[in-house]
Amino acid sequence: MLAKTISGSIIGIHGMMVQVEVDLQRGLPSFDIVGLPDKAVRESRERVKSAIKNSGFEFPITKITINLAPADIKKNGSFFDLAIATGILAASEQLNTNLLNRYMITGELSLSGEVKKIKGLLPMVIEAKKKNMYGVIVPYKNLQEIKLISNIKIIPVKHLREVISFFNKKIINKEYFNKTKNIKKKAVYKIDFSDVKGQEDAKRALEIATAGLHNIIMIGPPGSGKTMLAKRIRTILPPLTKKESLELTSIYSILGITNNLHNLIRERPFRSPHHNISTAGLIGGGKIPEPGEVSLAHHGILFLDELPEFNRNVLELLRQPLESSIIKISRALMSITFPANFMLIAAMNPCPCGYYGDEHHQCTCSLTQIKKYRAKVSGPLLDRIDIHIEVPALNASEITGENKGESSAEIRKRVIKVHKIQLKRYEKLDFNYNSQLFASHIEKYCQIENKEKEFLKTAIEELGLSVRGYDRILRLSRTIADLDNSDKIKINHLAEAIQFRNLDRKLF
Repeated sequence: MLAKTISGSIIGIHGMMVQVEVDLQRGLPSFDIVGLPDKAVRESRERVKSAIKNSGFEFPITKITINLAPADIKKNGSFFDLAIATGILAASEQLNTNLLNRYMITGELSLSGEVKKIKGLLPMVIEAKKKNMYGVIVPYKNLQEIKLISNIKIIPVKHLREVISFFNKKIINKEYFNKTKNIKKKAVYKIDFSDVKGQEDAKRALEIATAGLHNIIMIGPPGSGKTMLAKRIRTILPPLTKKESLELTSIYSILGITNNLHNLIRERPFRSPHHNISTAGLIGGGKIPEPGEVSLAHHGILFLDELPEFNRNVLELLRQPLESSIIKISRALMSITFPANFMLIAAMNPCPCGYYGDEHHQCTCSLTQIKKYRAKVSGPLLDRIDIHIEVPALNASEITGENKGESSAEIRKRVIKVHKIQLKRYEKLDFNYNSQLFASHIEKYCQIENKEKEFLKTAIEELGLSVRGYDRILRLSRTIADLDNSDKIKINHLAEAIQFRNLDRKLF
């Protein structure tokens, strides 16, 4: 007897439909799984056998062959337990098969038949919807992360018996079909930009960076407020679009770190890895490739504090995602692409002791030490960062002053306004923000008149900027013009953008 069920798996951050073929034949009792299964999939034999018996069903004592198609793609994880068990019961005529091929079935089984939570369910459900599946049967504990997917029926189950009852059209507890209310919780932060004294130039730079999602590096002595400023940038970030929210939740779903209290991730992430992070931890990888910090920061912030303390080889791997917004990881059987469209915020001291150029402290570093320290941040990496800003130490009057700057709410209003301008401007393209403008689009969206061209030409000659630096000045000028509510890029917009590019020549 042959039965077929549909399950799901993950490739990168995308779901993949897997057909589970179950064949029962006469012969000595055996249980074989083919189709490039990994150890976790092969071990499902014992889980499925015990789950079927402990759920009150009969496990067929015969030759059982399970094929996971397509057979040329590696299968990993415990996603297939529920589909395999359902297929065995269908092949042994213990359930009705009329609706079997209309539902994707996925979930891990315990020995008692309980359906346990799995990682990566959201991209599987999205793929099932694309393939026009009528519905999905999923673990009840995964319901929160997928219930907002529209136009597909979701059947959450707690036990194998409920799956069999569903296909046999028996009564299932009604609570499983009730849609719970969508929880919309606005983020509340205990920090605010008004807490930061002074540093108006740095605040302005961070507002521009956030408005266009431009990369930024802050250079200054210890205690000048670099980390304090970086942590508060999350308070002025605009909300995620629905598409961005689904993409980000899919990444977190793969790693099993979604928040059960919310349906989707709605706030842009802020990731701040320690400087001893490994290559796989930052970029992604492993035997079974998983997303790294650059992908967890997708559509959000990647903050690298004390940038030169990171391993230079690790930092150099950031060059690809900063340029293309993706990470490609190659393995023997496949090449996997993870999204990595993040805004980089980096902070560093000007020298190992931190006081080079400080008026109030004497630098104790030798020229060799300073040179070695700065060499950890390469020119090509620095060239990919749009904004370079000095954050000097505060003077006594600034420290003791009581004047507060703008609040995060005021800054956020302007940032959201500029984001809406960009979303409308690029609505027919495959990107949303000024920082993502390709060279082919710059001529169209960053047009400048003759006097602006002459001004920019002079700046390029004096600063010796690269072609990439020229493009980034125009992108940054476009964001500054948007903040100024100007359709055209003017000289004052170019001048402000250029001043954010001079640190690579001054310090490096």
